Amino acid sequence: MTRPSQLLHPQRQPVDTLKASTVLLLRDAPGGQGVEVLMTRRSAKASFVPSAYVFPGGGIEAQDASEAAHACASARPAQQGLRLTQALAGLRETFEELGILLARDAQDRPVAPSEVLALNRKAPLREQCEARGWRLAVDALWYLAHWTADRDQPRRFEVPFFVARMPEGQEPDADGSEQFEPIWVRPQEALERHRAGGFPMIFPTIRTLDRLGRFADTEAVLQALAGEQPLWQCCPRTGFLNGKEARHMEDEAPFGELEMVCPDGQILHTLDWQSERAVPLLRNLLRLTAPNPGVMTGPGTNSYLVGDAATGYAVIDPGPADPVHVQRLFDEAGGDIRHILCTHSHADHSPGAALLQALVEQAGRPRPAIGGLPSAPTARPASRFTPDYALADGQRTVLQGPDGSTHTLRAIFTPGHAANHVCFVLEEDALLFSGDHILNGSTTIIDPPDGNMRDYIDSLDKLDALCADHDVRFILPAHGYVLGFARQAIARLKAHRLAREAKVLAAMRQQPDGSVQDWVRLAYDDAPPQLWPIAERSLLAHVERIRALCTRQ
Repeated sequence: MTRPSQLLHPQRQPVDTLKASTVLLLRDAPGGQGVEVLMTRRSAKASFVPSAYVFPGGGIEAQDASEAAHACASARPAQQGLRLTQALAGLRETFEELGILLARDAQDRPVAPSEVLALNRKAPLREQCEARGWRLAVDALWYLAHWTADRDQPRRFEVPFFVARMPEGQEPDADGSEQFEPIWVRPQEALERHRAGGFPMIFPTIRTLDRLGRFADTEAVLQALAGEQPLWQCCPRTGFLNGKEARHMEDEAPFGELEMVCPDGQILHTLDWQSERAVPLLRNLLRLTAPNPGVMTGPGTNSYLVGDAATGYAVIDPGPADPVHVQRLFDEAGGDIRHILCTHSHADHSPGAALLQALVEQAGRPRPAIGGLPSAPTARPASRFTPDYALADGQRTVLQGPDGSTHTLRAIFTPGHAANHVCFVLEEDALLFSGDHILNGSTTIIDPPDGNMRDYIDSLDKLDALCADHDVRFILPAHGYVLGFARQAIARLKAHRLAREAKVLAAMRQQPDGSVQDWVRLAYDDAPPQLWPIAERSLLAHVERIRALCTRQ
């Protein structure tokens, strides 16, 4: 893991979470327009998110965890212990706030709406149910999601979100103290009203509605939850984007970077892409993005400066032959560049190496050697590259300060995207610099003959083993933000590649005499047609791998 001494900011302990529970009541929208969800407006005097539109719910109380409460519930085997307590709290809060009750009578029938109306919403719910021989229908609830508030919040809640069908015949009646104006609304409509400024909501509500809006009807939601596991669990992280706070879930591109730079959740990191100055990621790590954004490069090529004023710096991927970018790298390092390392020979990664080397020499400093692997004969003319020395697999480049502190970069040979591709591990901080082998926000192109899909998949397996052995949590790609959850990211990438390969194989079988263009239309039918010419390169790499596997068999 990252050395605490290299963190940019003093750390603070997030406040403990308060336990709560929420229930989303669903019904099918008229005309097959998806689902509708019941929401209410919180009191303008509420201490938490006043005037916001929310789902019913509230804090878990001791009564929800009591043996008597558990004995009064009808629950599935998976709804025991804490899960049962959470569900009971959600049911109780929904009844107290909106007068809606999920319960069954002694004949195991849904309690009639008229009988629900006869209950006292300010009296203990369990005792009233017991007196009538009713059982609380916890088995009508399904575990949709789990939200934990941002680590920076002064008041933090930890909340399971349950869903249930709206009981037939009952009507919501807000309590008039905590909740007001119950409304049935389609997720898309609520989001549109929020964007227009007339429907205030907080981040978990917004993201939950966004995901609910993808389901065709209530039954589809419940079927997705049949495995008794939530569809997502989230404790978001926040940075600044365009001068405003921007929250992100774990599956979103900036999350890993926010986690690495501000592990305690403080809102201090800026996510805007720019090329004028380097972005500090750690005390010993700067990222300077080249001004070459595009379809193939995303926001631009990331050059990394590893080291500090005491040890000097190593540059990973000095980028294209852009004198302005190279000058900025030199300036950010104070001219003290001791090593130049290239992940591979493509034109947006290695040409800046010679310019940077010359700039250091012109300043009267020792000439930093350029390390990497020479381009293979299969490389395209624009990707010819000859380093000063060829890195061996596992070779270490060490920066050492007068106090004995070190920053050690170990080379990992990872062919696939290019025949001479190398990744680097910063050993003391367990960080993986992935070059173009692993990107954030897209999948890299594998362009034969220099690119090879079989090598690429094997290299992914190699990197996964390395991450497991060295507890690597963060991947720093040549394009895009830092990736968190390193092994999960590698697993998703491999699964994506193999799924694409299965589609390529299916296309080949469907049209055995088809052209590459025919196969791309079938195998990449989920990609925009304007990207198909680029996709043809990776498709050819998949075809090569498929044929090689068939030959082996």
